[in-house]
Amino acid sequence: MNVLDSLRGALIASVQLAPASPLGAPEAIAALAKAASDAGARGVRIESAANVAAVRSHIDGVVVGIVKREYAGFEPYITPPLREVEELLAAGAQIVAFDATRRRRPDGSSTERIVSAIRRGGALAMADCAVAADAKEASAAGVDVIATTLCGYTAQTRGVKLPALSLVAELATFSAFAICEGGVADPQQGAAAIAAGADAIVVGAAITRCIETATARETVARRTRAFADALAQRPEGS
Repeated sequence: MNVLDSLRGALIASVQLAPASPLGAPEAIAALAKAASDAGARGVRIESAANVAAVRSHIDGVVVGIVKREYAGFEPYITPPLREVEELLAAGAQIVAFDATRRRRPDGSSTERIVSAIRRGGALAMADCAVAADAKEASAAGVDVIATTLCGYTAQTRGVKLPALSLVAELATFSAFAICEGGVADPQQGAAAIAAGADAIVVGAAITRCIETATARETVARRTRAFADALAQRPEGS
């Protein structure tokens, strides 16, 4: 089974905590990612090369890697320059996600250049989009995955109700693997995103927010299991 087939109809847990958090160290992120994986998440979305490398040594599921870094004078902050793509590839990310909006990147790289670099590194390219036009351009550039990640987080889309199910339906019309990410607050919304046409969902804060250090793994596992069970209970082919 290939990477995307393994994710179809499934949950990807976004396990991201602030580096200053007691749970922000790579070994803690890896433990939480394993808890999510063991509870039914088929993949995890992980920030930073150090965390990706740690997680890859702990789980068998798919690791989506990103780097969040702000650059003065530029809006994109999700894996904006090619240098960060190379960091994630070296760490072992199977999918590398990047800002695929039309906003200017710090190194001036095009979507085509980023996709080419990811493909050369043996990984799949995931376009974090805000609107359907982003997904259309990214699809034309050859990305493997398109996602609603940035809908609601750009000037053009600020205030859009999340999860962006109407955008999910638009993304489902493209040939790339479509993911609903952003604002999926409960298992019912996750199932609704799949029904709207998403091939998979990414859930972050609804799994990882407000977790206490002593019970973090148990909390992540319990919340992950609720989402995974909701997706598993959907009728076959619906």
